[in-house]
Amino acid sequence: MELPDPLDIHRVFPQQLTQDAIDEYRRLSAEQAGSVAIISTRLRNRDYAATVTAYLSVSYEPPTLLVSLYADSRIAQAVADAGSWALSLLTAEQKSQANWLASPGTPIEGLLNQIDFRRSQVTENAIIAGALAYFEVETTAIHEAATHLLVVGNVLSMGEDAPWNKEVSPLLHYGGDYRRLKP
Repeated sequence: MELPDPLDIHRVFPQQLTQDAIDEYRRLSAEQAGSVAIISTRLRNRDYAATVTAYLSVSYEPPTLLVSLYADSRIAQAVADAGSWALSLLTAEQKSQANWLASPGTPIEGLLNQIDFRRSQVTENAIIAGALAYFEVETTAIHEAATHLLVVGNVLSMGEDAPWNKEVSPLLHYGGDYRRLKP
């Protein structure tokens, strides 16, 4: 049996997508483990930040990252307007920060008041204290993809906020919940 071209969703789902099909896609795609990070930007002297799991390294030379953001979210609009952002990769111990910034209805004013962070050196965006790694990024392209913006950027600086050791576990998102790699 020949499989349809995976890029042609209309041949796979020739009928109108139903809510059941969308729910099934959401369930199946949640079976992919993803590292959890916080994206932040600063626009007009206001911090914006959100929890993300859809990001990836695009290239090593030059160092390039991509993040997927819901197009109608405050963070997507702020990142698009600001032109730079920071990505902090979280440890399993930073679950509360991930939960806070993933919660709907977080305040615009004082968003980061309950999170320990510092300003990055190049862009002055928030770097989450104790993150496994951080990247300061300058946006080079924004692509619309369904309900999301795919934001691509060149890495301006990077580093570790806490020294790595074998006991540290990254925070993962799997099966609709946060998990750790090691017990």
